[in-house]
Amino acid sequence: MEKRALIIVDLLNQLFPNPPISLFHSCPYTLLIATLLSAQCTDKMVNKVTPHLFAKASTPKAMAALPLETLLAIIRPCGLSPKKAKAIHALSKILIEKHEGQVPDNFADLEALPGVGHKTASVVLSQAFHIQTFPVDTHIHRCSKRWGLSTGKTVLQTEKAVKKIFPKHIWNKLHLQIIYYARQYCPAKGHSIEKCPICYRLSLI
Repeated sequence: MEKRALIIVDLLNQLFPNPPISLFHSCPYTLLIATLLSAQCTDKMVNKVTPHLFAKASTPKAMAALPLETLLAIIRPCGLSPKKAKAIHALSKILIEKHEGQVPDNFADLEALPGVGHKTASVVLSQAFHIQTFPVDTHIHRCSKRWGLSTGKTVLQTEKAVKKIFPKHIWNKLHLQIIYYARQYCPAKGHSIEKCPICYRLSLI
């Protein structure tokens, strides 16, 4: 790894040696639903909503049987509820019909599900199946630019850039570390280089 990357990994390992998965879940299916709900919504809000939702339906069969109006009412605080509710119902039925009620463990099948984009699929593969991916959200996209790791204009371009820089065996841990770091030290607004250990350290080289 280049010098900048080594500094970043070293500081992240000091600050967040064992980053937890932020979304509450009990299986690949509940993680898939929680991740889908997190689109344009905070993890904190999703974690307030999902215990109530999963108490009623924590399997594809139960979710497909849940009245759409009930699902809508429960997930409304997460935003985009009509779109998300339809996607959750549809993907639950597809999992039953095409995948024996199981969440697939590959990009092609996951991204073919309604409401599941590349980032959601990456999170599920990373956190549910321990497959090394590098889900890039707005936090990682922002930090990658500030740290000189990527000039990509999209999260997919940033994902390709960071995958070339960091060794594959640390991708799953690293993406969580950067998210936690970004929230605490490297926010989109009110960012201070002096109060941001990584940005400050990189400014000296």
